[in-house]
Amino acid sequence: KDSWLDTLILNRDKKTPEPFQDVSQGLKKLYRTKLFPLEDTYQFHDFHSPSLEDADFDNKPMVLLVGQYSTGKTTFIRHLMEQDFPGMRIGPEPTTDSFIAVMHGDQDGMIPGNALVVDPKKPFRKLNAFGNAFLNRFMCAQMPNPVLESISIIDTPGILSGEKQRISRGYDFAAVLEWFAERVDRIILLFDAHKLDISDEFSEVIRALKNHEDKMRVVLNKADQINTQQLMRVYGALMWSLGKIINTPEVVRVYIGSFWAQPLLIPDNRKLFEAEEQDLFQDIQGLPRNAAIRKLNDLIKRARLAKVHAYIIISLKKEMPSVFGKENKKKELIANLGETYLKIEREHQISPGDFPKLKKMQELLAGHDFSKFPTMKPKLLEAVEDMLANDIARLMTLVRQEEAAMPSQAVHGGAFEGAMSGPFGHGYGEGAGEGIDELEWVVARDKPSYDEIFYTLSPINGKVSGAAAKKEMVKSKLPNTVLGKIWKLADVDKDGYLDDEEFALANHLIRVKLEGHELPGKLPEHLVPPSKLEKVPEL
Repeated sequence: KDSWLDTLILNRDKKTPEPFQDVSQGLKKLYRTKLFPLEDTYQFHDFHSPSLEDADFDNKPMVLLVGQYSTGKTTFIRHLMEQDFPGMRIGPEPTTDSFIAVMHGDQDGMIPGNALVVDPKKPFRKLNAFGNAFLNRFMCAQMPNPVLESISIIDTPGILSGEKQRISRGYDFAAVLEWFAERVDRIILLFDAHKLDISDEFSEVIRALKNHEDKMRVVLNKADQINTQQLMRVYGALMWSLGKIINTPEVVRVYIGSFWAQPLLIPDNRKLFEAEEQDLFQDIQGLPRNAAIRKLNDLIKRARLAKVHAYIIISLKKEMPSVFGKENKKKELIANLGETYLKIEREHQISPGDFPKLKKMQELLAGHDFSKFPTMKPKLLEAVEDMLANDIARLMTLVRQEEAAMPSQAVHGGAFEGAMSGPFGHGYGEGAGEGIDELEWVVARDKPSYDEIFYTLSPINGKVSGAAAKKEMVKSKLPNTVLGKIWKLADVDKDGYLDDEEFALANHLIRVKLEGHELPGKLPEHLVPPSKLEKVPEL
């Protein structure tokens, strides 16, 4: 610990901070030199979370799937990858009884839990603390798959209702999920449209994920098995149930659909399911791009908790008598821990949201000897303050530079490929894309009706002025900002007037907007009027 202090003093006395080579290296260095010494001194790892290792900063983004049995978690993974993975079992009964980390490998294979937690290249070494009961139910499925080149996916056992299943697990299921939640980039809670009841164990799990709402997404799966009216009721019931457990003012994002490669049973809501799947896929595809920011954010959260934890330990140590009555004083301090929280909050201007859960902290403190707690070590706290105030800002700049320097990162392969391009890509041939594959100009279909209006506006030399066109266009009741954009797109030759084709195009774009579609930033080639195809100015 003296060497840590020497390092901290040297770091503090340096006038210019040492530059970081990259974000990952910077995060590792900050953790090892500034945050870990504080965590280790004040026994943070005994109370909250095991120490971090290099693999935690180097690993690919991870997606954690959580849900009650038979909600389609394993099927969802298979749907994403379009390939079976080793150890996969699917059925209506509770089939997945293990935690399976689905990761990229050169060939198909399984790595059992006990071997997995000694591999320094995998971010699972600290799971060793959960014992053999858990490790016998933990494995890694490796396989070559393009999706897994960008992300890893964690499949979890189906959550059951009743006390029997909770006891028979032999390990703290909620604590394991909380460990994963700290380290993953996205948590997907799956619900079955036919089974919305949230069991006691599921409620406990969701509460264990309380500090990670920013990573949480909800999927209402198998929604093609009910009609529109039932779906509306089911969605409302799900939001009501979640509102009772997730105590946040914000509404959790719920994706509705049928996430497997089978025909829809009731195709009434096909468009909704396609749009929802596209939104979810875009969210998952963005994970590699946002991985560095997520790791930085998690380190900040951890540092704030470690700082508060240190103040709690210091405060309790200060209150302990030096000789007699230690046990009674310890019981009194645990009982009045809420008052200690308030005192620290006032003294150090710390937000109440940064404090650990009171009840859990009281339970953990009962097993510790307060007299052995360390006293105040200002240099350790100053190092973490300096990290939060200065180093994090430098790393944030580096994150932006790395993002700009690297080509657009996204998850490719599997189901993501089918949703990206071609006639089955989301929104293909709809809105402004209507008529993209047709030989005839799509606007020509309705041009006769638009011409009738055009000639009532008394065109001069075959064109109507902006003022005349405006009188007709405002009848759509669209805002001027939207109509202004439509005018710019429709006035193809940029002469400030609209001829009959341009006027028809303006009306076509108004219809596109009124039907709920977005306007294009630039006029697509298939919408350019035939007489203007050779005259389109360079934009």
